Amino acid sequence: MQNEVLSAINGRYSCKVFSSELPEAEKLQAIAKAAITSPSAMNKQPWQVIVTTDKGLLAEIEAETVEQMGKIPEFKQFYEAVKAGMVKVFHNAPCVIFLPIDASNDYAKFDCGIISQTVCLAAKGLDIASRIVAIPSLAFAGDRGAYFKKRLGFKGGYEYGLAVLIGKEEGRGAPKETDKGKISYIG
Repeated sequence: MQNEVLSAINGRYSCKVFSSELPEAEKLQAIAKAAITSPSAMNKQPWQVIVTTDKGLLAEIEAETVEQMGKIPEFKQFYEAVKAGMVKVFHNAPCVIFLPIDASNDYAKFDCGIISQTVCLAAKGLDIASRIVAIPSLAFAGDRGAYFKKRLGFKGGYEYGLAVLIGKEEGRGAPKETDKGKISYIG
């Protein structure tokens, strides 16, 4: 069985390399508006949707993420790949949608997962590539975290939830194989 929604879900994947071409403003606005329609526990909507194309700010956040990553042994392999220029934290995306969450809300992390997928599906529907990233949380937990929160306009009491990279894809990727063995039917 297939329809437009299932096609978008099944065709979405995490873009590995973005071109420098910025998607049209109307598409970025449509993605942001779609994001806030996401369901949330008790309709608390414990998030913000912050769309940024500020290359300088993104470069600062990326540099701080890499610096913090270098201090954590579990990130050694990724850190070395970044330092060698094999990969970048933001994968050259010209736009990043930050999704800060209300730290006092017990369900905010779950709701953040939902809104990030909504952003990705809205982008896919507009033929825009996307990738969900968690690792920039290191920049917000580091010495410059308060500075980045202020620059991005995080509300008081809000913390980094996730970010979604948005842009045109450089090259063409494909969805990964899924493990159908993870599905169970009861009853």
